Amino acid sequence: MIVLSITGLLKTLFILIGVFVFLRFIGQLLIAKRNLKENEILNREKKLFQKEKELKQKYEGKINISQSNINAQDVDYEDIS
Repeated sequence: MIVLSITGLLKTLFILIGVFVFLRFIGQLLIAKRNLKENEILNREKKLFQKEKELKQKYEGKINISQSNINAQDVDYEDIS
């Protein structure tokens, strides 16, 4: 009777340890997957930032006058005392 309970206890402990190790392994895989995805997002944002920075440096100091067809009326401002 005692031998059966010891084997059952050992079997249960091994099953619990196996489940724990398996869940830990799956958790590590999910964390690694999330980190890769975040890394890809950061790299994409970094590339966009670099492109924007290069574009701004390319056109730094240049003046761009856009033509518009809006007929605006000049307004005179008077000082109110």
